[in-house]
Amino acid sequence: MENELLKVREWAINKIKTEYPDDVALLVAVEGCAVNGDWHGEVFDYFIPATERGNDLAETFIIGDIGIDLYPRSWERTEHTANLDNQSPQCVGSARILYARSKEDEERFLALKQKFFENLSDPQFVYKKALENLNTAMDLYRTMLFENRLYRVRGLAGYVHRYLTTAVACLNNTYRKDYHGGYHGGVIHEVSQWKALPAHFIEYYQAILTANTTEEMRNLAYLLIAGTREFIAGYKPEENLPEKVKDYQWLADWYQELRDWLRRLYYFCDIKNIDDAFYEACQMQSELDIIGEDFGLGEMDLLGYFQADNLDILHNRASELEKEIIETIESNGVWIKKYANVDEFLAARK
Repeated sequence: MENELLKVREWAINKIKTEYPDDVALLVAVEGCAVNGDWHGEVFDYFIPATERGNDLAETFIIGDIGIDLYPRSWERTEHTANLDNQSPQCVGSARILYARSKEDEERFLALKQKFFENLSDPQFVYKKALENLNTAMDLYRTMLFENRLYRVRGLAGYVHRYLTTAVACLNNTYRKDYHGGYHGGVIHEVSQWKALPAHFIEYYQAILTANTTEEMRNLAYLLIAGTREFIAGYKPEENLPEKVKDYQWLADWYQELRDWLRRLYYFCDIKNIDDAFYEACQMQSELDIIGEDFGLGEMDLLGYFQADNLDILHNRASELEKEIIETIESNGVWIKKYANVDEFLAARK
């Protein structure tokens, strides 16, 4: 069948040369995607149109029992692939030019292919892309939580694994070459060859293949995500940025405003108002998260101390954090504008 399909390639090239000489920039094959002799991707995979008319070359047909798709892939889409922005990396990484309208078109494509591999070798770039794919997987998992139809959950689990696999591939400075499960033995075989994997990454995927309930698949998707998150965290590049100047006067102004929040929180804790104490603590935690990072104070955990049956614990923790903030401000030579009463405040303003 291979020799017969080579005739189809020759037909496509001849059609471009005779009917679309100015309208098609490239005809491209993608190697390594064939399944059981269908020569998928090898005969040709896509073409890059140079004009709007070039899109008219697109055609799908069946020869024997093999479906063939001659489809357009724009320069813009190809650039996105070179930047690892989609789930078809093999369309650039495993691409081979079959026909080029001009030397310039060929060089443009080869430059994108070079950029693709340069991106894969850049630690900061692949870390960023791994996080993007992780976030997509987490969005899919959130959808799984509200879905009860087995086929939907199974499909979502498959896509969770797909995006996580892309994330892991990036950190291995590679990409899924065996996208359609062809020459290389499928997902499990290919992934097992990579230099580093999240804990139990293959085992959890194998378990998804045999899972028969939505609960099993949700649990396995969660385990895959949790393990991949931890794996990605180990690849976070060191940032050689100049140390951020800490504005302790700004911190003092922030604290002076925050003091009223604290007063309310203490009051609600004292009167055992669980609802309002929790609400105030939630608002305060979001502020503390920012302050902790911006001023090097680490994790300023407040909500971890919330207990509905003992608000004294939350009160005491808030007091500890307040003292830490005050000490940070004052130890850096900034005066907190605090007055015992109105008279003292007015006297200071004369």
